[in-house]
Order: sequence, then structure tokens, then C-alpha cells
Amino acid sequence: MTTPDVSDTLAQSSTQPYAEVIGDPIAQSKSPAIHGYWLRGLGIAGDYGRAHVRGADLQAYIATRRADANWRGCNVTMPHKLAVMPYLDHIDPLAAKVGAVNTVVRGANGRLTGYNTDVPGFMEPLLPMLASPTPPRRALVLGAGGAARAVVLGLIQAGLKVTLAARDVAKAQAMLDDLAPGDPLLAADMARFARPGGGAFDLVVNASPLGMVGNPPLAFDISHVAPGGVVYDIVTAPLETPLLQAARASGRVAIDGLSMLIGQADVAFVHFFGAQPPRGGADDALRAILTGAAPQ
Repeated sequence: MTTPDVSDTLAQSSTQPYAEVIGDPIAQSKSPAIHGYWLRGLGIAGDYGRAHVRGADLQAYIATRRADANWRGCNVTMPHKLAVMPYLDHIDPLAAKVGAVNTVVRGANGRLTGYNTDVPGFMEPLLPMLASPTPPRRALVLGAGGAARAVVLGLIQAGLKVTLAARDVAKAQAMLDDLAPGDPLLAADMARFARPGGGAFDLVVNASPLGMVGNPPLAFDISHVAPGGVVYDIVTAPLETPLLQAARASGRVAIDGLSMLIGQADVAFVHFFGAQPPRGGADDALRAILTGAAPQ
């Protein structure tokens, strides 16, 4: 059984459609604030909560929720993105390619489908740049974990030439070979990018936990980014990382982790509630909520 939490109360007492986010731990998730803001903005009669689900309880959680006609699905965070897959009826091809599910959607008949919204969420703020007359063509991705896999796949599908840098070069090369067999993509030692470089990359993405609260700092020299290039850090705590500070100070374009978080939530919200969330100018108010600058 899951431990008592907000979403467990919703499941027992609400007759409205609801979705939730699951993980272990889960209290830190910003997803309830995002989806709650959109539900209120659209006037949809629905709820979105969180459930603390331990690994040993994941199968029972899925079985219980599958039987609940009010449950529209859940977002899945660590450590369940791989573990949840055997309990689902269908895996969307993109999620299968990434090798991880971060969104489970319940169909009307109780059939469960697993999606990965990290890829479109990550790509969302890059789409206008990719459609410009001078789109980024060479990308450097830092990190070779699960988040990096979604990032690399999105960039490959968009036609960028990707270099993947990690402390374990063999692991990085294996990821590239799996995602794009036959393509001449390069794996590199992350340490080399701590030293000055020649601005070879139009886009640099930190898809590692380095620089995140509780983790070591990211050693990266901003000179590896071409003048006017783009620096994208998917870390959300802190939101303004030293990498992004260096990018802004040097005149590069900086994209923070909330961009990806909101973008992937947008895709999930449509799956859960069948409506497009309010975006555009509404993103500013949502960001103020997520950063504590405005009340929920």
C-alpha cells in the first residue's frame, strides 16, 4: 500500500477525475502546483495530487488505480520510470526508444499506456530556434543518465549533430550507439570541457545532476559555446545555476529547467484531462508560483 498522502485522500473521497505524480520521495515534486494551476485556470472539475509509492508497493498501486474509473493516470518520477513498465498494457514507441516511462494514462476500459513526455517537454523551448534561418546544428550534452537519454534522442530526431560528454565515456558511447546506430556521433570525457575551448557548439545542455543542490558543481568553461549560442540546464534546484549565470553574463541565450518541466507537464495534462493548458503569458504567473514569488 502507498503511504497516506494528498492523492490517496483524493482517490478515496473525490468523485471527480484526478491524476497524480508518484515517486519515492515525492514531496519535492512541483507537478501538483503546475496541474492545479491549469485546472483552476480552465475551470475543469478535476484534481491532481501526489502519492508516495515505494518500490515494493508499485505493483499494488498500479492494480488499485487501474480499477478506479476516476483515475486518469499519473506522472512517474524516480525511481519508478523503468520499474513501472512491466505493469502497463502498452508502451508508446517514443517511450520504448527512450527506455523509460514518465506518464501513465488510463483508458476508458482500464487499459494503461506508458508515455515519455520528457522528449517533447525538453524540445519545446528549442522549437522556435530550430525553425529559424540559423538553427543550432552542433550540440553538446553533458551527462549520460536517464535524463540525458531523452535529451539526446530529441536532439537526434531534430537533426542535430550531438556530442555526448560523461565521466564514463564508454557508457556515453553505448548510449549513442543504441539511440542512433550507424551515425558518427561522438562521446567525450566531460573533464575536457572544464578547460577553455573554441566555441564549437551552438547548443550546450546540462542533462547531468552536477550543479544541482546536494551534488558536486559542474565544471564547464563557457568558451565551448559559440557566441550567441544557447545554454540549457535542466536542473531546477537551483533554478539559476552557475552555468546559466555564466551564459547570461557572456551574452549567450539561457534556458532553465522550468522550461522543460512545464513543457513535459503540458503534454501529460492533455493526456489526463483532454484539454490544452493555458500557456503564453500564463507561463509567467505559473513560474512565479513555482519559484515562490506568488502564492498558489
